Amino acid sequence: MWYDPDVNRLNYDEHGRLLGEFFDDDQILIVLKNGECYLTNFDLNNHFEENILRIEKYDSSKVWTAILYDADNQGYPYMKRFLMDATKKKQNWLSENPVSQLLLLTDTVYPLIKVTYGGVDEFRGSEEIDAEQFIAVKGYKAKGKRLTTWQIASIEELEPVRFPEEPEEPDNSDNSEDSDDSDDSEILAPSEEVPVHRSSQPQEELSLFDDEE
Repeated sequence: MWYDPDVNRLNYDEHGRLLGEFFDDDQILIVLKNGECYLTNFDLNNHFEENILRIEKYDSSKVWTAILYDADNQGYPYMKRFLMDATKKKQNWLSENPVSQLLLLTDTVYPLIKVTYGGVDEFRGSEEIDAEQFIAVKGYKAKGKRLTTWQIASIEELEPVRFPEEPEEPDNSDNSEDSDDSDDSEILAPSEEVPVHRSSQPQEELSLFDDEE
């Protein structure tokens, strides 16, 4: 399934951005620039809004990180981490105050945020904030956590330095060692040579292991 931003429609003709493979129970998440989000099906007759910020296959377990200027809190920058508990009805995860301004929205697992200070606080330079350690995941209606009260020149996302752990692959080393031993016993037919071979075998295994490290 593809999404073509030129016509704001879905297609199977590889036009636009790939959204992935869809099955009967899958849904599409629409995130708008005003902070609204909703779910919809993948009917090709759907026509979407012009102000789409994100469109993708819905993953209910995905954690989102947002930074906004909160109009209800003196316009200070706030960070919030949440699950996009979207429904078919539009709901706003950004703020109930329409004056609040979204600065950044990311689905990076371990976001790294750079805050550069400006104005009278320019002398403070900049700092990097690990979003996952800065604030816990809460409901999408939560206010979030204030980043600072100092004047800001810019806020940007950097390349992450932490990544999700790769799933471990099954260890078949025991089976391979057993097969090696059985092969050796067939090759070394004379019984008096077997003890000599076995006493040197651990050294060979240790050497191979060290090479792999």
